[in-house]
Amino acid sequence: MDLATILGIVSAFGLVIIAIVMGGGLMLFINIPSLMIVVGGTLGATMINYPLKDVLGAIAVVKNAFFSNISPVEVIVRQFVEFGGKARREGILALEADVRSVEDDFLGKGLQLSVDGLEPQAIETIMDTEVEYLRGRHQAGAEIFSTMGTFAPALGMIGTLIGLVQMLQNMDDPNAIGPSMAVALLTTFYGSVLANLVYMPIAGKLRIRSKEETLVKEMVIQGVISLTKGENPRILEQKMLAFMPPKERKSNF
Repeated sequence: MDLATILGIVSAFGLVIIAIVMGGGLMLFINIPSLMIVVGGTLGATMINYPLKDVLGAIAVVKNAFFSNISPVEVIVRQFVEFGGKARREGILALEADVRSVEDDFLGKGLQLSVDGLEPQAIETIMDTEVEYLRGRHQAGAEIFSTMGTFAPALGMIGTLIGLVQMLQNMDDPNAIGPSMAVALLTTFYGSVLANLVYMPIAGKLRIRSKEETLVKEMVIQGVISLTKGENPRILEQKMLAFMPPKERKSNF
């Protein structure tokens, strides 16, 4: 669970709701037609802009903003130091038993390629390609939420225009002015809240997650290449630690 995401949601929505309650009442800000215009319109415009499978895929990756399944880098470095020592003592084929016990699929694939005897350059090409496609998928998800963050305020303005038209057409009926004005103002409110407290922050968090996962996979590629070349575990470790900030580098020797 990402604590920053949870705290951000609680603080942002909590303070907005508290301010609303202190100013009058929460029910004043609940309007179903306004929600239909903003939420439905934003979703519809997004599906026009992107293929349906991409939209559904982006919705599925929202969990990455709340949960991180990225292995800690220090654990990966320690694993590779152990693999490097074992490979130098017993040979690279000795790592075949470790392939099945590795939880990270990308790491397991790299070890399997190394055990299979592929050249370092071929391994690097295969794994780099997979990372590149992974980065593309992540960027697509973040881009869709950024687009939704752009559409939501625009749909809010459309709802405002609808409310103003309804209000102007019923100026002779005082009872109709209030509901029409509520639609006019609340759609802009909903659009701004969804864009700035939901869609854009999720897009930003997905970009950060993509960078973190890409960095870890690049470390794994470096480790696999070093294993394949039969490099000393100390050299292997230093190459992997170079991906980390100096304050976080801890040697296993």
